Amino acid sequence: MSPIGRRDFIAGLGATAWPVAARAQQRALPVVGFLHSGDPTADADLAASFRNGLREAGYIEGQNVAIEYRWASNDYGRLPGLIDDLIRRRVAVIATSGGGDAVNLVAATTKTVPIVFSTGIDPVQAGFVASLARPGANVTGITTLNNLIGTKWLGLLHDLLPSATRFAVLINPNDSDEEPIAENLKPVASAKGWQIETLEATTIDEIDTAFASVVQHRVEALMIAPSALFRQRLVKLATLATRHGIPAIYPIPQFAEAGGLMSYGTSYVDTFRQAGVYVGRILKGARPADLPVLQPTKFEFVINLSTAKALDLTLPPGLLAIADRVVE
Repeated sequence: MSPIGRRDFIAGLGATAWPVAARAQQRALPVVGFLHSGDPTADADLAASFRNGLREAGYIEGQNVAIEYRWASNDYGRLPGLIDDLIRRRVAVIATSGGGDAVNLVAATTKTVPIVFSTGIDPVQAGFVASLARPGANVTGITTLNNLIGTKWLGLLHDLLPSATRFAVLINPNDSDEEPIAENLKPVASAKGWQIETLEATTIDEIDTAFASVVQHRVEALMIAPSALFRQRLVKLATLATRHGIPAIYPIPQFAEAGGLMSYGTSYVDTFRQAGVYVGRILKGARPADLPVLQPTKFEFVINLSTAKALDLTLPPGLLAIADRVVE
């Protein structure tokens, strides 16, 4: 074979081998499972923040990591099938959010695949981890401790309405993170001589029914729990509260920005970023058992002045003074 022929032959081999090598490299990417009870459109910012956390840890989707997204779209009955599918695909890590039920289901399905959770309940009390400092086993993550935040909401509403005695909290009973919020409010309200009504909604129609109950029972102020269903309907909830003349407090700033009266809580976007960082650390070899469960360090209080005016409310100077942000 002539030198030119040999060169052409070798070049041809390279051209043939390159797609094979590329496919092999693609298959070699570690795969992360992203499991969420919400909706891919409404919760796109959370998925983006998760990817930002992975990027901080050195992983970029499509370059050196692949992500398999599984969304339950508020149908909690779909979770077992979605989890089984991720396990069959041999993912390296599962990042899960969607309440304690979702974490329980994933943890019960696998004792070997690392799990990084985002939850609002106490993970030690729920049995997810042995301790916050040393989780043990294959599970770790971030807790926003929503079960404790309700008492703060109640206090802020009372600062706004000192004479109010009838309050309500709206929860999604399908989300196990939310029942503790209502339960923790009861002894606080009882000690003050206040009434607390727990309202439930698992669908959009039931949200309307809950607000009808608020009006019927002459509730003076309302608290909205951080269910994915409610976060996806933040404009609707803010509009209903204003339409019915009900002062309400919400769990994340987006509610106040969308017309809700007040919001107080930690950043869900940052929680998902932290989950992404933890997943990246595990991909690099860290063990979930050695990664302490993270807790929020910052809470943001936001007031919407326009909504306060629409509700004909006079905001106490002390309340305005402690607000982190005021929306005009």
